[in-house]
Amino acid sequence: MDYGHPLEFGTFITPVNDPPQAAVARAQLSEQLGFDLVTFQDHPYNAGFLDTWTLLSWVAAQTTKIHFSGNVLNIPMRPAPVLARAAASLDLLSEGRLALGLGAGAFWDAMVAMGFPRRTPPESVDQLSEAIDVIREVWRADERAQLRYDGNFYQLKGAKRGPAPAHDVPIWLGAYKPRMLRLIGAKADGWLPSLSYFKPGDLRKGNAIIDEAAAQAGRDPREIRRLLNIFGDPSKSAAQWIDEILPLVLEDGIGTIIIGSDDPGELQRFAEEVIPAVREEIARTRTAAPLKNSAAKLAKRREGIDYDQLPASLTAVEPGDHTYGKVRSTYMRGGSPGLVIQPKNADEVAEALAFARDQKVPLAVRSGGHGISGRSTNDGGIVIDLSSMREITVLSKKDRLVRVEAGARWKDVAAALAPHGWALSSGDYGGVGVGGLATAGGIGWLAREHGLTIDHMRAADLVLADGSKVHVSEAEHPDLFWAVRGAGANFGIVTAFEFQVDEVGDVGFGQFVYDASDAAGLLERWGAAMEAAPRDLTTNLIMGPPRRGQALAQVYGVVDSSTPDTIIDRLTPIAEIAPLLDQQVQLLPYAGVMNVPDAAHEGQGEPVARSGLIEHLTPEFAAAAASLIASGVVYFFQVRSVGGAVADVPDDATAYSHRSANFSVVAFGASKSRLDAAWEVLATHFRGLYLSFETDQNPERIEEAWPTSVLNRLRTLKKQYDPANVFRDNFNIDPLGE
Repeated sequence: MDYGHPLEFGTFITPVNDPPQAAVARAQLSEQLGFDLVTFQDHPYNAGFLDTWTLLSWVAAQTTKIHFSGNVLNIPMRPAPVLARAAASLDLLSEGRLALGLGAGAFWDAMVAMGFPRRTPPESVDQLSEAIDVIREVWRADERAQLRYDGNFYQLKGAKRGPAPAHDVPIWLGAYKPRMLRLIGAKADGWLPSLSYFKPGDLRKGNAIIDEAAAQAGRDPREIRRLLNIFGDPSKSAAQWIDEILPLVLEDGIGTIIIGSDDPGELQRFAEEVIPAVREEIARTRTAAPLKNSAAKLAKRREGIDYDQLPASLTAVEPGDHTYGKVRSTYMRGGSPGLVIQPKNADEVAEALAFARDQKVPLAVRSGGHGISGRSTNDGGIVIDLSSMREITVLSKKDRLVRVEAGARWKDVAAALAPHGWALSSGDYGGVGVGGLATAGGIGWLAREHGLTIDHMRAADLVLADGSKVHVSEAEHPDLFWAVRGAGANFGIVTAFEFQVDEVGDVGFGQFVYDASDAAGLLERWGAAMEAAPRDLTTNLIMGPPRRGQALAQVYGVVDSSTPDTIIDRLTPIAEIAPLLDQQVQLLPYAGVMNVPDAAHEGQGEPVARSGLIEHLTPEFAAAAASLIASGVVYFFQVRSVGGAVADVPDDATAYSHRSANFSVVAFGASKSRLDAAWEVLATHFRGLYLSFETDQNPERIEEAWPTSVLNRLRTLKKQYDPANVFRDNFNIDPLGE
């Protein structure tokens, strides 16, 4: 039987320790000769061998492409929870090149001599079965619950999961007896025996046992790769090898042939004369089709998506895929999309959008995925994820014009601009994606001096709802260019932006911690200090409810100057707004301010945040805000300074409205109903809101975000560019709305 597995070839190298580099050299030769896999036997009690796991780690570092595995690792001597973490670590370090060949143990006298308990054959199989469970559970890093496992051989009592490996590491078992073969069918990804242990017909019998066990477990037998060790014989000709291998593939279902030899000459002859001929003949005669998806993966697909019609040119992740846990959620919101499509260019974005339009499920668009509003994921729908599109290009040094793809992150942009002495005001957290922020506004560390991010936009490339691609600017589709700057999520998928950036050198970055016992007074004094401050200073204030009887506030800020005296002069009034508990001021590049550590996008549940724009932090507002903070309804309260250059741009120049506001306010809570109720007290002080920090989807929020004249203009454009309301999951401007 031919299971249709893509044909692979590997080597089986003896891990001798004298000379110690011999096995490594054979592994490197295997890679040079084009083998897919290199493997090593594992006998930890053999003093003449290198430790196999140490050897695998060393080989991983000394090679770049070839995959590697134990053939097979001795599970009774390698604790499964530790092996799981070691395997995931090695897979991450090698960028997804590890396979995990496992065995139930042999040579028990030698193992007992090293202090390991003797197992009966049934016990050995049971331990291996438990080990597979434990290893896979440790790898489930996206599962928040602690790992508990009550087995006969492994007892885990609240262990932490992770890390997850870089790819879906296959688990292959070395097995010959029925009990082990049934375990393969039930749980493993592959069968890895040696031909020398078989009598004629044993391969076929073993396959039958595995296939039956797989069917009983609800699996397709084609999910299980069949590997086979064959041992070198310098006397065999290439023709003899070919005649021996072909029936192993076409009649016995072997998908991976592993030659056991330490002879470089034999390995070279096999690679140059046997492998190409076998591949050619298999390609010519094979009729079996490979299995596209496992039964487990198919079972996790969501209704309303025609997965089989997804264009083959598109890269996508679905719920049963190994990487799904990394793309399902955002930084703030837990998601369970049915499909995450990851286009690599504008043509693929159009192709993905065409597919998504034909599906009867929600559509979300994601750039970096950090979004506070949480609208870049969903439950059961499709996400078009632009994170593979992150190229940054200088178009004109003279004009300081740069092109940035929408999936880039702002810390990447800052790092790319830094060598030129440039910067672009772009939020206050470098892990945010470019696309979401650059279509909503862009309140950042340089806003008071250099304006919003959208104020530096000179053009953008969009894929519209009908799949057409347009370049918008003041000269091309100026109405759409106006709308993109502040309401872009409603009109298309922006694939790239052109920005004119500023000359910015080193900056002062200040961090202050205060006693916030007088929260209202602190807010009022900080607001007054910021309104009086020169434009080269931008700061943000953060407060939370009192903890352990102490109320604290933090202020972070940037001074766009490399002169220490100027930095101190600007920050001194900020340091004096309340009793100071701690402070730190640094002189560093703007890229250093934005270079925050990567945060995992593992949000849980729905974020709850409310947003408002306000011109002055009046005593009345400060008192109401202090009361809200003290109530415990919010766990995070932030005020960002705006004003300055933001207000220099005419109100009607972009879709972003309420430019006269000097401050942007956001509050996070655990309960939507409680936060909404408390927010009503503050709402009378606001005029407008900032979309990126608002999670309430009530249509009234749309009317708060844009003045009537702006909203009417946006609705007219929505009817023109998206009459079917394809882009409706991110503060939707309904084309049929009044």
